[in-house]
Amino acid sequence: MTTLSDTDLYDATVAERTRMAGLLDGLTPEQWAADSLCAGWRIREVVAHLNMTDTQTFEEFGAAVAEAGGDVNVAVDRTARADAARFTDAELLAIQHARVASRWTPGPGATQGALAHEVIHGLDITIPLGLPGPAPEVLAATVTGSSAEGLGFFGVDLAGLRLAADDSDLVLGHGPQDVALPTLEIVLIATGRRPVPTPTVVG
Repeated sequence: MTTLSDTDLYDATVAERTRMAGLLDGLTPEQWAADSLCAGWRIREVVAHLNMTDTQTFEEFGAAVAEAGGDVNVAVDRTARADAARFTDAELLAIQHARVASRWTPGPGATQGALAHEVIHGLDITIPLGLPGPAPEVLAATVTGSSAEGLGFFGVDLAGLRLAADDSDLVLGHGPQDVALPTLEIVLIATGRRPVPTPTVVG
């Protein structure tokens, strides 16, 4: 599998943010209010969540996590809902445009994580709206090299399976049973957006 350099990953992240900003430019009010792939979140909340990297400081996020009793997911949900309520669609869009070149990563040197953040939540927006997603090679770059622990973050267990993309060089899992799928489907499975295929019982 192809492994991208940090520079390539950053360039891909900027390109994905730019692509998404262009798609958001054309949304109607009804589309902004439509349900996303994230349970309980509209498109507005997903964009607000993406924008958190620029609307909330590290200290503010730490305070939100503390207020949520240490539960990061609760803190993220509260922040996304609060920002979706305080910003208009136009303001959310303006923030998205302004953060295109941001150097934010979810941790020191976590350039793949930054790309994954944009791509995965971008899919939460584009799939329900029927809009185009990233190219297979960009999708593959978001989850290439994912460990069992990393997949476990999304509640995903690929035990016994080896998912091999039929439109990129992405392969996830080390099980004896091969499953050929489009890269998009593998990424959705790896991030808990689609169910893990059921292994075929032999014999």
